[in-house]
Amino acid sequence: MEIKKAVFKQSASSIFGCPKPSLQEYAFIGRSNVGKSSLINMLCNNNKLAKVSATPGKTQLINHFVINDSWFLVDLPGYGFAKTSKDNRAKFETIIYDYCKKRETLVCLFILIDSRLPLQKIDFEFMTWCGENEIPFSIIYTKADKNSKSELAKNIKNIEKELLKEWEEMPNTFISSAEKKNGKEDILEFIAFQINENRPPRETKKDFSDEEE
Repeated sequence: MEIKKAVFKQSASSIFGCPKPSLQEYAFIGRSNVGKSSLINMLCNNNKLAKVSATPGKTQLINHFVINDSWFLVDLPGYGFAKTSKDNRAKFETIIYDYCKKRETLVCLFILIDSRLPLQKIDFEFMTWCGENEIPFSIIYTKADKNSKSELAKNIKNIEKELLKEWEEMPNTFISSAEKKNGKEDILEFIAFQINENRPPRETKKDFSDEEE
């Protein structure tokens, strides 16, 4: 797949403000400062599409982009805001969890992991939560150009070794570098395959306690 057209649709502060669920959605999320905006811009061939900032936690809304007039790319707030208040963390967590659990057109959640670091507790906890709530997700290892090939392979092997202590098998994984454009073709081909499968809306768990008043 080649992204020839990527257009910002709208931002929302909750799932209730998202676009009508008419197209398949592929969402991107990760710990603050994992390189999410840079990855999205690389995939879409547009360095200005998602806002890149040196300040972690810049994305604070659910941002929808229409891709090739056929599917939505969704930029979600990051988790693990080290420099924000407890109230703001709770608000962002509600946005993330509501979207992931209730958005029926979400086909795959791409969870970004910094390939340079050991497995972070917050990443493991979020992926475990996704598994427990039957949210389909894949892993994208970011910043793969920052280490040598041997260091990269060693780090990823160690991360997956830790995950497999608790999991029966690994989900789909991709290795990427926004700077070198590595992983772009593999990620987009994966999305193209899912689209061609013409997947029906997934079943979501209804929570009547937090309906919009």
